[in-house]
Amino acid sequence: MHDETESIRRTLVNEISGNPGEREALEAKYGQVWNTEELRRDFEVRSFFAPFIFAKRISDGLDGTLTFQHNPRFYFNWSPNS
Repeated sequence: MHDETESIRRTLVNEISGNPGEREALEAKYGQVWNTEELRRDFEVRSFFAPFIFAKRISDGLDGTLTFQHNPRFYFNWSPNS
């Protein structure tokens, strides 16, 4: 199966992981940030598609996406599906 988004996603992974942000910088840019434990508390992860995850927010059942960086591992930029 051909993934038409692979080259774009690889570029994003390199940009994000090549210049990882600390939590405070990510919060200033994207708002709420989650570490792995917080993510498990607030979301049910459906799938990973680096640098994105598809998840359901537990509080209201909304499906959406988050972006993540590898090290330090943080999840951010929550975007509910419309």
